[in-house]
Order: sequence, then C-alpha cells, then structure tokens
Amino acid sequence: MSLLQVKNLVVEFPTRRGTLRALDDISFDIAPGEILGVVGESGAGKSLTGASIIGLLEPPGHIASGQVLLEGQRIDNLPHEEIRRIRGRKIGAIFQDPLTSLNPLYSVGRQLTETIVTHLPVSRAEARARAIQLLKDTGIPAAEQRIDHFPHQFSGGMRQRVVIALALAAEPQLIVADEPTTALDVSIQAQIITLLKTICKQRGAAVMLITHDMGVIAETCDRVAVMYAGRIAEIGPVHQVINQPAHPYTRGLMACIPDMTEERERLHQIDGAMPRLNAIPKGCAYNPRCEKVFDRCHAQRPDLMDAGATRAACWLHGQKVVA
Repeated sequence: MSLLQVKNLVVEFPTRRGTLRALDDISFDIAPGEILGVVGESGAGKSLTGASIIGLLEPPGHIASGQVLLEGQRIDNLPHEEIRRIRGRKIGAIFQDPLTSLNPLYSVGRQLTETIVTHLPVSRAEARARAIQLLKDTGIPAAEQRIDHFPHQFSGGMRQRVVIALALAAEPQLIVADEPTTALDVSIQAQIITLLKTICKQRGAAVMLITHDMGVIAETCDRVAVMYAGRIAEIGPVHQVINQPAHPYTRGLMACIPDMTEERERLHQIDGAMPRLNAIPKGCAYNPRCEKVFDRCHAQRPDLMDAGATRAACWLHGQKVVA
C-alpha cells in the first residue's frame, strides 16, 4: 500500500494577464521505505510539487484541483493549523539551505527538544535524551556537548545533519527532501545520501528526494520521476530510467552526463530552454527541443503511457499502441 498518493495535482497562479498553470495533472505514489527521486531542470516544478504536498505553497499559488493523500487521508484541503500539526508529526521537511530551517537565536538542542515535546508524549528529559541520540544517529560527533551549541557554531555539512535530525524528531512517515545536498561538497554529499538511505530503510519512512543531480538519484533512489514544464515526462525504476530512458528529454539529460569510459571533445547539450509558464507550446511541451518530433507532438499533449519498464509521456510509445 502507498504511504503518499498524489492524484491529478494541478497548481495555478492567478496573474493580471490570466492564470498560469505551474503543475499540470501530476500523479505518483510512494510506498513505505521507498525513495522516489524527482529530477528536472530549474523551473520544471520539482520544488513546487514538494511545497504542495507539505502545505507550504506561497500565495497566490494554490491547488486548483487534484488530491494529496497521506495514509489514505486527504491532506491538501485541511485548515492551516491541522496541516501544520501533520507537517511536524507525520511529514518531515529538509530544505536546501539549513539556515532557513534553523532559528539562529536558539541552541540546536532547544529546537530539537521543542519539536519532540510538541509532537510526542514525552517529558523534557526524555526529549533531550532523544535529541542527543538523533544527533548521534546523524553523525554529529560529541553530541552531548554539541547539543547546546547554536547553528552558527556548526559547519555547512553539520548544519544539514542537524536539519535532518530536526526533520526526523517526531518520527515522520514521509520525508520531503528538497535539494538536501546541493550546498555541500562532494564527500559530505555522499555521507548525507548514505544517512538518508539508512534512515529510510531502518524507520520504513518514505522519502521524496528533489534534486537536479542525476548522480545523487542513481546512488539513492528506488524510482525516479523526471519532470518537464510542470508535468511528469517519465517515471519508473531508477536503473531503467537511467540506462534505458524512454522519453527524449530523459535521454537528453542522461547524455549530458560525462562518461568516464570514453573520450569526448564536447559534452552533449539539449538545445533551447524550458518554456515559460505563459508560453507552453500546444501538444507536447518538449516538442520545440525534441529531435524525434513529428506531427502528433504539435497537436496532442501525451499522458504517461507504458514504455517498456517505465512510463513515459511521449507519442513515440503511443504509436505502438495504435499499430
């Protein structure tokens, strides 16, 4: 059974020139203990999808239609206070910049214990002991001493570990991690990724990992959803999507990654840029940049369809169905 289900999610932003559709009919699910990677260029709608799930959409953006279900319960239409309680207790969030998640005026220990006491039925002494254990679990040395330090006394990598500890404080079932390793150097990235994987397996938590780094996706995730212009272009098991991509956009993304085994003068690049929300072309949004484009791509927008081991929103696979 799925822990998180996102069904036909549509997010819109009203403007003076009309309504912009930022997410267009997004559907996916995540099972307990599974890591789903969400990847794509900047502006594809990755972070917006995460914000919609955890109830942190910036006004005037709003969910126009569709549903978000956590353990079978709909959470997208709950009052602000109720979604806030769920966000602390059942959903943990890890953001790109740890300084936006931590209060500089309070010690790390105070922030952790406050979170634990708010959401779990424990005493302050138990909460502090649990906070120390969380810091140890996330790889912070001398946790008994460091717990009383302030965020500015930690390095970037250590701050991100504190944020992960904070996200796990109330034992959430779902963790939404938005670019959690982007600001860190490569060796720290690897440690944070290993930590996320371990936590996911040990606690049976579902993780939605938002990133633009295919290396992180390959190393961490069970399945991956590739986003383009507010829609899912392809979704499937991570090894199939990486090694046998079915959508031309996924193929282009994979070709942009340098291959260590062959010499190449120039890296591949996808020509053009992602369309603006007010200028998304008719038919498939990727058609102006696609090398495989044909007439149907300009006329009809494809939905996700079976494409071997994955599902892709591409008429190249629709032709097989018609034949």
